[in-house]
Amino acid sequence: MGYRNLREAVNDLESTGQLIRIDQPVDPNIEAGAIQRRVYQAGGPALFFTSLKNCDFPAVSNLFGTLERTRFLFRDALKHVDTLVRLKLDPKTLLRHPSMILSAPLAAWHLLPKKVQDGPVLQRQTKISRLPQIKSWPDDGGAFVTLPQVYSESSFNPGLRSANLGMYRVQLSGNDYLQDREVGLHYQIHRGIGGHHQEALSLGNPFKVNIFIGGPPSLTVAAVMPLPEGMPELAFAGLLAGHRIPLVQPAGFLPMPAEADFVICGTVDPHQLKPEGPFGDHLGYYSLAHDFPLIRVDRVYHRPDAIWPFTSVGRPPQEDTSFGAFIHELTGELIPEVLPGIKSVHAVDATGVHPLLLAIGSERYTPYNDLTQPQELLTQANAVLGQGQLSLAKYLLIVAENDNPRLDIQNIPAFFQHLLERIDWRRDLHFQTRTTIDTLDYSGHGLNQGSKVVMAAVGPKHRDLPKEIPAELTLPRGFKNPAIALPGILLLEGPPCTEYQPGADCNLFRLGKKSVDDPINRFPLVIVVDDSDFCATSLNNWLWVCFTRSNPGADIYGVESTCIGKHWGCNGSLIIDARRKPHHAPPLIDDPEVEKRVDMLGAKGGPLHGII
Repeated sequence: MGYRNLREAVNDLESTGQLIRIDQPVDPNIEAGAIQRRVYQAGGPALFFTSLKNCDFPAVSNLFGTLERTRFLFRDALKHVDTLVRLKLDPKTLLRHPSMILSAPLAAWHLLPKKVQDGPVLQRQTKISRLPQIKSWPDDGGAFVTLPQVYSESSFNPGLRSANLGMYRVQLSGNDYLQDREVGLHYQIHRGIGGHHQEALSLGNPFKVNIFIGGPPSLTVAAVMPLPEGMPELAFAGLLAGHRIPLVQPAGFLPMPAEADFVICGTVDPHQLKPEGPFGDHLGYYSLAHDFPLIRVDRVYHRPDAIWPFTSVGRPPQEDTSFGAFIHELTGELIPEVLPGIKSVHAVDATGVHPLLLAIGSERYTPYNDLTQPQELLTQANAVLGQGQLSLAKYLLIVAENDNPRLDIQNIPAFFQHLLERIDWRRDLHFQTRTTIDTLDYSGHGLNQGSKVVMAAVGPKHRDLPKEIPAELTLPRGFKNPAIALPGILLLEGPPCTEYQPGADCNLFRLGKKSVDDPINRFPLVIVVDDSDFCATSLNNWLWVCFTRSNPGADIYGVESTCIGKHWGCNGSLIIDARRKPHHAPPLIDDPEVEKRVDMLGAKGGPLHGII
């Protein structure tokens, strides 16, 4: 009934032909991460590295590299999770009143972690420098734990019920960290550990954290689940694992999974920060060095047969794409319960998840009207932007189910066509010009600072979308190489942005001065980019460029734009400036020499022959 530890999962994947061993020595510096990315892109198996250079431990990667393999790992528990979802049982209530579990499905018993006196994780100790020093990209600031499970408790209400388990970045080496004594802790806004940090600040006390690495695979998924506040991730991990999670607690430390592979025990001084990063991140760029909390390392435990799990993130899709898809399968049916009126949401992975969110809502309360403009849809959009991690959406595009009940939110071209056939740029744009955005998004005007826009469309179709470039199209000086991204979406190469002027770029103003009779306005959406050929090559290319390289409040322009009563709109095409700006973070680029070494592993006789 589920895996008790990571070793069981690895053995099972190997016995079923879903994992291969790489026995050749592999450098944890860049090479291991490059191998994982290449195998993931090929849809390949999980990888067991038996010989990482200068390291005492083997490592495993690409465990969740396909959605099918992720489902396989949790095949025993999925039916029980589904049962609880369908019965709408509130796990928080079950935890507050354990006696209720007697009347709930047997799986609900697995929500309760159990304390044990001893466990494999306590049998060995090591130090930070002996752990696998995985560095994924050439300009990373050091080695990182890429699948950490950071456990913390409330200073006001210590204990499991007020605990948080999150996947927050942990830097093991580099920068100004004292070797074996300090590690970096990077967590973003709207994360549970932030509340624990704030409590510690208010008391003026340090607070303890444990970093779990490995253990039952369910712990890894639980650490990234968007659970309701007050629902402990350790409880969900038990549900997903199909058994209660055993916890051991050495004197003076927080609890830890008895079956974890590694646990780094440490203390955070809430007042002390050190530079953390850079780090190649999931938007496809480096997140730069900034001051973040540090952890003073007190002890590093590990089990005798410990395996180090890792992944490599970068421009999507990557292994974390499977996490997102799996989480959507587990939680998708709950969306209408959490957000009344919303039928479905889709955080677009190709853009790095948070930059672009699609939603299908509904107009329920005006049956006597022919809807010609969004009404309840705007209420629902505000609810979406007030909900947990969905609040980090930068572009929220929302349409009404009433207009096409068969619209598939996963079909991105169809969604854009539906929206662009109906939207009125004079009315249907709603900005938040100074707000918080994803910590990893450098398109804004500062760390965590940027803007949002809601694009809401409802009603009958009122325009046809062009699929070809008009022969009579003319462009202002400096604009060239028009291309079609999708019907109604025109790509243009613009002059390079060498000096950023938010919302006041003279070249974009020149483009916006065209009249509404100009052929460009047959395209409701115009995207100005640095390389239109690259963007036109694939759907993912233009999605990534458009929504990671623009800040709505500063980079949206329009033909014949107006501002009436503080409401901005335009009579002609909407223009998004998606060129690289001087303040943007650099994109991730593979090391050519490392790629050659990876190629050799895929040559005849190599362990990856026939895979990459």
